[in-house]
Amino acid sequence: MSLKTEANEFASFLENWSAALPLLPLTEISASPEKVAVISVDVINGFCYAGPLSSPRVAGIVEPIRSLFNALHQRGVRHFLLTQDTHPADAVEFADFPPHCVAGTAESETVAAFKSLPFFDQFLVFPKNSTNSALNTGLPAWIAQHPEVDTFIVVGDCTDLCIYQMATYLRLDANAHQMRRRVILPENCVQTYDLPVAVALENQLNPHPADFLHAAFLYHMVLNGIEVVKKLEEA
Repeated sequence: MSLKTEANEFASFLENWSAALPLLPLTEISASPEKVAVISVDVINGFCYAGPLSSPRVAGIVEPIRSLFNALHQRGVRHFLLTQDTHPADAVEFADFPPHCVAGTAESETVAAFKSLPFFDQFLVFPKNSTNSALNTGLPAWIAQHPEVDTFIVVGDCTDLCIYQMATYLRLDANAHQMRRRVILPENCVQTYDLPVAVALENQLNPHPADFLHAAFLYHMVLNGIEVVKKLEEA
């Protein structure tokens, strides 16, 4: 079978698979709210509204996430963790990505929709200097200090980069330490950017077909034991 034939067959499978993702009632995860934590990755101005890596697709998940925060807070969840790109001006990562989300700039700030939440002062922010939220940040220490938390809900961007690395870290860390842990990813609260093949080649950039990579990485997370659902909804 040729690569093109196999890719077309798999893309068709992904389309049907993603359309059939289940809904998950909030009641199923909020019976013990003290055991639940929400990790929001890179929902900041530099990926939503301003700067070279901002994307309208990513901006589209801001309101669904804000609504989910509200629903979870009303049900007693109090662990809200924000991991956010906060780069030095000479970040090594800028060899691979355009300079973005430099510390002290508006790009590195949490989106206004989150800041307007009446309980935003309860959020913990973890600055990060790479696509991996668990490298050289305070997040692993926080997780170790909260062994009672056995359910993590992951939201944000980008599906195939920072989200994939965050969710798989949580899942594999639990496996490695023989810990029972539920890692949940609501599809309506994660997204990635789009750079079509034709546009990328014309500008000598790496193509990034968003619909395909979004679905493919969601599926790959399922293969890694992560629970991908369409959305978390009121019963």
